[in-house]
Amino acid sequence: MDLHNYLEKKLNPSQFQAVKMLQGPLLILAGAGSGKTRVLTYRIVNLIAQGEASPGEILAVTFTNKAAKEMASRTYKTLEEMAIPVYQELWISTFHSTCARILRDKIHLLDYQPFFVIYDDSDQLGMIKKVMGLLNINDKIHPAKAFKSRINEAKMLGLAPEDLIKSNHFLMDENSQKVYSLYEQEMKRSNALDFGDLLVKTHELFKMYPDILEEYQDHFKYIMVDEYQDTNHIQYLLVQMLAKKHRNLCVVGDEDQSIYSWRGADITNILEFEKDFEECHVIKLEENYRSTKTIVNAANEVIKNNTQRKSKVLFTNNDQGSKIVIREEKTDYDEAKYVVRSIEDMMRINLDYNYSDFAIFYRTNAQSRVLEDQLRSHSIPYKIIGGLKFYERMEIKDVLAYMKLLLNPNDDMSFKRIINTPARGIGKSTVGKLENIANEQQISLLAACEYVSDHRLVHAGACKKSRHFKQLMDKLNKTYSRIKTYRNLLFRNSASFRIRIKNSKGKTLQRPVGPHRQLRRI
Repeated sequence: MDLHNYLEKKLNPSQFQAVKMLQGPLLILAGAGSGKTRVLTYRIVNLIAQGEASPGEILAVTFTNKAAKEMASRTYKTLEEMAIPVYQELWISTFHSTCARILRDKIHLLDYQPFFVIYDDSDQLGMIKKVMGLLNINDKIHPAKAFKSRINEAKMLGLAPEDLIKSNHFLMDENSQKVYSLYEQEMKRSNALDFGDLLVKTHELFKMYPDILEEYQDHFKYIMVDEYQDTNHIQYLLVQMLAKKHRNLCVVGDEDQSIYSWRGADITNILEFEKDFEECHVIKLEENYRSTKTIVNAANEVIKNNTQRKSKVLFTNNDQGSKIVIREEKTDYDEAKYVVRSIEDMMRINLDYNYSDFAIFYRTNAQSRVLEDQLRSHSIPYKIIGGLKFYERMEIKDVLAYMKLLLNPNDDMSFKRIINTPARGIGKSTVGKLENIANEQQISLLAACEYVSDHRLVHAGACKKSRHFKQLMDKLNKTYSRIKTYRNLLFRNSASFRIRIKNSKGKTLQRPVGPHRQLRRI
């Protein structure tokens, strides 16, 4: 297969130029709907096909897990179509997933255990409330969410508690600094990281251990970053560190689409890329494949008023499309009525329409109620997309808490979630006493269960129930150990397995089945 001709047929001239330019820093300014995922996919394919890098030597960082899965799927599919075997797993993931993977291997160097747990927003808030209690800070006067916001902002800037204290940073007052400092101590005692820690601890690891940084610099000879306009300061620092040696960094983004400044995104990262890498090339992707001419022209007229932007003009070869309608109503109720009435009118005019052809977008979940009321009152069927996520369901979080506590007995947040789930008659006063003992003895809440029972520090009924819970976790831990032993046996024996697959041209390929593939089947 002539790779040059293959790529040229699949891509427009600007896309082809971006895919072809593999060496050195590259800034791709990709307008909305201009095929940036396609470009990144074919860049990875081109690197592997030309032998410039093995799959494991390429790091592609995306903004969301969904984008990562889509890019990985497209890349594997294209490589298979081209009959290029892949024997290594591609590093296509988000910043957080990439850092979590690095920390699983190296976090022991920061005095953490490799089986650390990752706290979600609610776990993090719970830990902050615990810290506030230890510091006697009133939650009604100083809301825990405010402390959480300040801590997360500090981590997006890569600032540890000591950095804030030394510089007297405007970000935090004295109470906030105390909460942040004790929060970090309690998180470490629980062998837990929050989402911000995944990036901060990786940055800390690279700063403390230059040899580890160099190991990953050599590992990732080519780095690609999607949605670069939405990167925050700590993400920027990590990219700069990893790309410093080989300088084969390709960033894709569009400053016109930067909407996450409220969560730390720094638009100057993309605007000043040419200052960071003076030898970089710049390629603009300006052809939109997604929208009509009407939409593209309207977007250009709005966005040209931005002061901080690179010069580019989107265009499309799609149809002209319908005119844009702007309607302003007095209340959200009137707005919902207008939306529903418009759907009914269009359904009457065009009999080929189905209700599934319509989508209603709203900014916050709170706005859905009045829309749902109107849809129900007119007997219009609907489906809510993006409601409560699977892993945010109460019962799923409960099961995960049991697993986290098995993996990490120091995880006090998981302990507090399941100590009375299902109900065991262990009241708040008993949990409070367990917390006091845990703090006094500097032990985990799970260990405190055994301690209070052995020393009869609570009444007989609470002693019995606490001991039973500890015995339950010990029993589950034995079961987990047997499963882990069985998995390790399979892990060692799976290296010799090979599978035969047929690609799209009917050619049979043999591939070894890696341990990670085997374990997913168990």
